[in-house]
This record gives sequence, C-alpha cells and structure tokens, in this order.
Amino acid sequence: MDFERARHEMVQTQLKKRGIKDRRILEALSEIPREEFIDSSFSGLAYDDGPISIGYNQTISQPYIVAKMTELLEINSTDRVLEIGSGCGYQTALLARLAGHVYSIEIIQELAEKTQERLTRMGIKNFSMRQGDGNLGWIEEAPFDKILVAAASANHAPPALVEQIAEGGKMIIPLGERAGKGILGTGEQYLHIFSRIGREIISSRVFEVRFVPLISPSKGS
Repeated sequence: MDFERARHEMVQTQLKKRGIKDRRILEALSEIPREEFIDSSFSGLAYDDGPISIGYNQTISQPYIVAKMTELLEINSTDRVLEIGSGCGYQTALLARLAGHVYSIEIIQELAEKTQERLTRMGIKNFSMRQGDGNLGWIEEAPFDKILVAAASANHAPPALVEQIAEGGKMIIPLGERAGKGILGTGEQYLHIFSRIGREIISSRVFEVRFVPLISPSKGS
C-alpha cells in the first residue's frame, strides 16, 4: 500500500473538504505516519474514514475527529497541553507538533509503555507520559493552557480537570452515556468545550461523537 498517497488523500478528502483549515494541523497530519500507530494487520485501514481498534477495548479515533478536536482547542506553540487517554499516541504526536509540551496520561499500563516507546522511537521529545487515572489530571504540572480528553465522561466533566484549566485556557471533552454493545457503544455523546475566563467556566456543546468511556479505577469502571 502507498501510505504516503493514502495520507495525502486523507488530508484532502477527510479534512480539507470537511472544513479543517488550520495549516499546521493539515501539514502535521500529512506527515505523521498513522500506519505506525496501529497493528500491522490493520495497516490497510490506516487512512480509512473511521476509528480502528488498537486492542484493550480502545480505538484510534477517526482522522477528522483527531483534527477537529485539535483545531477547536486553538493550540499555540508555547502551550502546555494535557492529554487524557494517550491510546496509541497518534493524537499525542499531533499535539506535540503544535504545542510547547504535552503531558499525556494513559490508564492502561501496556498501552502507556508501548506509546512511550513508540513516540520516543519517532524522535518526539516534547512530551511526558505516565500511567494513571485521567480523571485526576496531572496536578503536579497544572494548570494547563489546553486539555484534550479522548474518552467520554458519563454525565459531567471531572472536577479535577476543570480545576486544572489555566486562565484563558480551554478543555475539550466528550460527555454522555455509553449504552449498547461494542467498543464504542450506542449512547448519545457530545463534544463539549470548557473555557476559563477569570474565575468563570463557560461551557458549550459542539456536535455528537462516539468515544470509549473514560475509565476510573476508583469507581470500578
């Protein structure tokens, strides 16, 4: 398979035609090899318009969703970004191309270890990763200019994450129940953006999405 050609077509048809305008995101996703983040048995699906299983009941998100969530955050080159749900590291790699430093948390130990090794092997240096409960954020490094949560919280944004949004910062997170069978379920979920202006937190709903649930070991889920 010609991955370079498939990558170019993905950017043109899945991103540009759907309204992704941020030049830095388009350039980054035209260069980041998505096939390197999935099992070789799925490599032929690397640039398909949809999520792909990465094992452990987790997925690599649809390219458009990765790009759109990132674009909505309006990341600057000096931003300190917190990512909840590292997964295979594809989103992490994009954030690292755009931000000053990325702090990424993955609850599944095996995924955290594999992703740490993969990103290091790819020469990405401006990231820190640890295994842990994403609901709690990374208090030692807070606050963060931007927070991206790549898993759905059932009814509300975790309070610890809201507290870790810096002044003038933003968080994007899927909210909603996961119902039905399958990795992604069938329940209603919507992306929400939380912005901190002074002491006030302003939230808005963006559009419907489908994500795996945000796991919390303290709640046994």
